[in-house]
Amino acid sequence: MDMRKLVGRNVRRIRLLKTLTQEQFADISGFGQQYISSLENGRRNPTVVTLYELAKALGVSHMDLVRPNRADK
Repeated sequence: MDMRKLVGRNVRRIRLLKTLTQEQFADISGFGQQYISSLENGRRNPTVVTLYELAKALGVSHMDLVRPNRADK
């Protein structure tokens, strides 16, 4: 499993569950919209600190961003 794609899918899934646009999430998280887009498309390899900050902005555990879904297994 490509962790970049897994994290990107989880960020997108959780962001959409919270009905946030990429722009809104960028404002909340402090990361740029381009970064969020690249992350969600699996083109970024976030650091542990970045994962923590993204999870905090989404109101979830950092583990939720790296945990595979049933579809990912």
